[in-house]
Parts: sequence; structure tokens; C-alpha cells
Amino acid sequence: MRIKSMTATFGRLDRARLEPGPGLTLIHAPNEGGKSTWAAFWRAMLYGIDTRDRDKKGYLADKNRYQPWSGAPMEGELTLEYEGRDITIRRGPRGSTPFGAFSAVYTGTQEPVPGLTAANCGELLTGVGAEVFTRSAFLGDGNLSLTTAPELERRIAALVTSGTEDVSFSQAMDRLREWKNRRQVNRSVGEIPRLEAELAQVREELEQLENTSATVTRLEGDWAVAERRRDTLARQERAYQALARQELSQRRAQAEEEYQAARTQLDSLEADHSAHPAPDREALKKAQGELQYLKVLEEEIKQGETALKDAEAGSEKAKAAAKDEHFPGLSGEEAVANTSSGCVEYQAGADRAKKLKRWFLLLHLLGMLGLTALLLWGVTQKIIPCIWLGAGIYVVLALVSILVLFRSKAARKKAEAGLKRYGVQTPEELTALAQDYRERCQAAEKAAHEAEVIKNAVAERQSKLDDTRQQLLDFVHAFAPEVKDLFGCSAALSRALNLDHDLALARERTSASRRRLNDLDAQGSQAEAEEDAQLPLPDLNPEETARALGLANGRLEQVSAQLNQARGSLQAMGNPAALAARAEELEDKLSRRRLEFDALTAAMDALTQANARLQERFSPELNRLTGEYMARLTGAKYSAVSLTRELEGFVRTGGDVLPRSALYLSRGAADQLYLAVRLAVCRLCLPEKPPILLDDALAAFDDARLEAALELLWELSGEQQLLLFTCQKREGEVLGSTPGVARVEL
Repeated sequence: MRIKSMTATFGRLDRARLEPGPGLTLIHAPNEGGKSTWAAFWRAMLYGIDTRDRDKKGYLADKNRYQPWSGAPMEGELTLEYEGRDITIRRGPRGSTPFGAFSAVYTGTQEPVPGLTAANCGELLTGVGAEVFTRSAFLGDGNLSLTTAPELERRIAALVTSGTEDVSFSQAMDRLREWKNRRQVNRSVGEIPRLEAELAQVREELEQLENTSATVTRLEGDWAVAERRRDTLARQERAYQALARQELSQRRAQAEEEYQAARTQLDSLEADHSAHPAPDREALKKAQGELQYLKVLEEEIKQGETALKDAEAGSEKAKAAAKDEHFPGLSGEEAVANTSSGCVEYQAGADRAKKLKRWFLLLHLLGMLGLTALLLWGVTQKIIPCIWLGAGIYVVLALVSILVLFRSKAARKKAEAGLKRYGVQTPEELTALAQDYRERCQAAEKAAHEAEVIKNAVAERQSKLDDTRQQLLDFVHAFAPEVKDLFGCSAALSRALNLDHDLALARERTSASRRRLNDLDAQGSQAEAEEDAQLPLPDLNPEETARALGLANGRLEQVSAQLNQARGSLQAMGNPAALAARAEELEDKLSRRRLEFDALTAAMDALTQANARLQERFSPELNRLTGEYMARLTGAKYSAVSLTRELEGFVRTGGDVLPRSALYLSRGAADQLYLAVRLAVCRLCLPEKPPILLDDALAAFDDARLEAALELLWELSGEQQLLLFTCQKREGEVLGSTPGVARVEL
């Protein structure tokens, strides 16, 4: 079996996910980083949560300890590889039962895994029950010490014999003890005490037959004795009544002292309350709420200042982006208006240039026509002046047209100069340039407005904070003028509330003392006790005297009744022969039960001796493998390990004559011993080879033994997945260059 991923809403984990590698995975997290929670989640996904467990003093049940901090339901998902296929296990709430809902399907499908249920999930996947799992492959609480359990004892016992043991020594001993207890537990419980009691009753009835006649004579003598006894006890009762009156007076004096002390304390508290009168409790509670509200305002102001800083930065950025050398000092609307008038001027200049150009062409054409007409007419009529006149008209019109042409070009240049000033060539480009500038100006104005809104909000909360703080200080100064800050306000409010509580207790104590005085007065006590009389002390205490007197008063009547009863009993006791036969039968049964009791005692002694002999050769294979692991972990310092049936470890070095108990080892060496035991148990007693989880298991190891332990764990991870949780950096440094080691930071 191999874990592929775990997803948990469990304790401090909120939809957290952990994906270990196939071999050794080093999972690092600081203290309170969730390591132990992940370990508990792994165990809960396998074996569920015991909903019958209850909180105790110094202990929280898992169902309460691992309730999600976020308030979400407790739930989780586990994906693992099992028997060549991936399966997904989910647990979640069912009603108010945590982890009550269970499902197990093949990953990627909704096909359920046959035979896998919430009850048998852990045992089916790991091959062992929860008791063995928590004592072998689960080192989830940082405690490596090991205790035995019946299931673990049976599995280890199977290593001693050649077959599989179905019953452990402890179970066989419990069965024999149960049978023995049926015969006799103690002097009053069991078949033997019952038979003895019944036989004693029969024998008593036989004796009563002989004693009843003598009882009548004895009762007659008791009459005179009872009468003398009654008179003596009556005198003693009168003496006790006198003593009771003296004691009542003494109790009254003591009650008076207690009342005066309570009254003095009450007067002192009332004086303090009058010197510094505090408002009523509701006002004090409201003031405490205002104190908490100040903390909320401070947090809001802090957040607002951060937001204001961001908004002002955005405003400056937008303001810088809105600057344009073509529109210095102009708003967006002014820039659009100016460019619109520039476009109109450009269009008017272009239209005038076109119009002048048309006049140029018209004047040039008229000059040509006039010249041609005069030339033709002068040549035809042979009038030379007409030719010169035509030439003169043409020259005049040509000069005028050239002047018009120059004005047309000047008008066009003037119109184009207005566009070149903005770096554009067409009115459309100028319009687009102005609109872009207007949009940037609007963005800058919006950013500035947002910054102003945030600034006003922060100022408003700061003002509210200052006003509330001042109001709170003014409120507290009314009964605690020495207060100067909020810390002093908190202390003054708590002190005022406690003062009311102490005052109420003092009043209740004074009232109770007054009621006690009234009760004693009602019983007849006197304010001033009389001088103690020297009264004789009776032999019996008051209760014994009262009981004895009552018995003595009724003794005469009792003697008469017993006499009549004894005579009736002689007639009702029956045949003495039948009682003798019943006594013989009971003696025979009692003898058989005592023989059975002795046989069971002998069997338990024999089983204990056999267990002692078995302990001498307790699981050589487990001892051998544990010794090998211990030698590797300690650099061969300890060459041999032996274990008792209670899994108490003993180690021996090469020079030791006698093995040494783990109690004599240091914390680190003891942890190394029991880590070796757990790894050996995993190797020999867990056939399914489930993942091994270690939570800060190597914290007490020194550097050399830490390196040896990590080397051993890395080798074991070739056959079995290992998850090593740690809060230290040493493991990561040692495994820095080790191939195949996955690393996870929580």
C-alpha cells in the first residue's frame, strides 16, 4: 500500500493537500505547522473517530480536538495505491457525527471497492487492528515508548511457535480467572460463598431449634437489665441537653463575630464605591464595547491609509500620463475646443486657397483669350496698336493671376502651419489627438477623485476614532481620573465591574450571616452566653445516647414480642431431620466447588509458570532483528536487545555481563531502542507493509545517530513508504544528496 495524496479539512487544516513520494518523504514544518494534525488525520481516515470518547481533565476527545478551525465540516479524502489499483477513500459528516459518512471507490470512477467499509477499512488496508497499528507503523505523537496489547501479543507469539496462536497468555489467564471468580471472588461473592451462606443458614436454623427454649428464660432476665439501662440513659440525656444549650450560646457568639466581620468588609467596599462612584453595569459593558470598537477603527484606518497610498500613487501616475506638450496648461475640453477651431481655420484656409487658385486660372485664361482675340483682329485689320494692346492686357492679367497664385499658396501654408504645430497632417489626426488627451485628462481626474474619496473616508474614521477615544476617556475619568490611555481605560472598566461583583458578594455574605444569627436566636440561643457549668460527660455521645434510650424504652415491649415470636418459631421451624438432610446436601456441593476452585488455582499457577518460561525465549526473531536495528542506530555500541512480554527493552554492550533496562538509558538512547522495536514489529508482524509515519521521532538523536537512523529509514523505504515529519533542518541537511527522497514544506 502506498499513499498518493491526502486532502483534509481537519483541525487547523483547511482543504490542505499533502502528496508524499513513493519512498521516503521528508515533511518539514515549524511547531504548530500541522504535522501532528496530518498524522492524526491519517489514522482517522483508516480507523475513523471514536464518537464515544469523552473529554476528561487535561484531555480532549479527537472528535472535539480536531474540529476544523474554519467552522467547516470535518471531512477528508485519501488516494492510495492498493493491490495494483488506485482507490479513493472519503470520510465526512453524517448528521452531527464527525467522519460518520464513508465511501471507497476506485480512483476516477464511482465503482465501490468490494468489502471495504468504514468499520474494516484500517484493518483491511494495513492488515492489523488499530491497537497494533498505533504500536508499530504509527509514531504520530512523538512518543516512541511501547506497550503491549492482546492482538500484538498474539502476533509476536506466532514468531515463537511454528504455527499461528489464536489465544494469548493474557486472554487464557482472563478466561481461567473468570471461571475461578464464578466459584469465589472474595468472601461474599461467588458460588462457594453462596453455598457457605446457605449452609450456615441451615445450621443456624438447627441451632435455633435448640436455642429458642433458652431464649425465653434469657428474655425474662433482660427485663430488669433494660429498666436499669433506661434510667441511666435518661440521666445522661438531661446532661446532654444542658451541654447543648451551652454550645448553642457559643455558636451564637461565633456567628455574631462573623456577621460583624462581613459588615465591616461591606462598609469598606461601599465607602470605596461612594468615593469613586461608577456608572451602572450596562454602561460599563457598553464602554468596553466602545473600547473594542476603537480597535476596529484603528484597523480600518490602517487599511484606509494603505489604500490611500495606493490611490495617490495611481493618481500621480494618471496625472503624469495626462501631460502633453501640444496642450500645455489646457483641460481636455479646452484642448478639444482649440483643435476644433484649428480644424475650422484649416478648412477655411484650404477653401480660400482653392478659390484663389480658380481665380488664377480664370485670369490667366482671360488674358490668353484677350491676347488671342486682339492678335487676330490686329493682324486681320493690320492695326499694330491692337497687338500691343493685347500684349499689354495679357501681361497685366498674367501679373494679377500670379499675385493671386502667390496668395493661394500663402493661404494654404498658413492653414497647414496650424496642423504642423500639433505634429499632424490632417484635421482627423488632430481631432483624434485632442480626444486622446481629453480621455487621459478624464482618467487623471477620476483617479484624483478616488484618492480624495479615500482620503475623506480615512479622515472621517480618524475623526471618529479621536472623538470616541476622547468620549471614552471622559467617561472613565468620571470614576478613574488617573487614567491617561486606553490601556488604563480597560483596566479601570474591569476594576469597576469587579467592584460591583465584590460588593454583591459582600452583601450576600452579610445577609447570610444575619440569617444565621436569626436562626440561632430562633433556636433559643442567648446573646450573652451563661457561665459554663461543670457538667459530667456521659459515656456515650448524644446520638448514641438517644438511640440507646430509645432502644431501652422499647426493650420491654421487644422482650415480650420476642418471647411470643420464639414460641411461634418452634412450631414453624419444621422437621429437624429434613434440615439435617439439606445440610448434608449443601456440604457435598460445597466440597465439589472447593475442589474446582483449587484446580483452577493450580491451572493459573501452571499457566503463569509456563508464561515465565516462554518469556525466557520470547520471540527470538523479534529480539534478533531489533538488535540489528539497534546496533545500526547506535554505531554498534549495543550488540544485543531482549524484550519482555510487556515489551520492556533490555540492551547489552559487548563488555556487559548483564543486560541493562531501558530505564537506565538516556532519552535519546531509549528512543533509539523503541524505534528499533517498532521497525522490527513493522517488518515481522505487518504483512501488508503499510506506510510508516514518524512525527518528530528523531528529535532526541545526536547528529551521528540521526545520520545512521536516516540511512536505515532510507533503506527500509525501498520496500515500504515512509513519511518523516520534522520541525528541524538537520534531517534535510543529512538527506541533501540522497537520491529518491521527496521533500515537502508545509
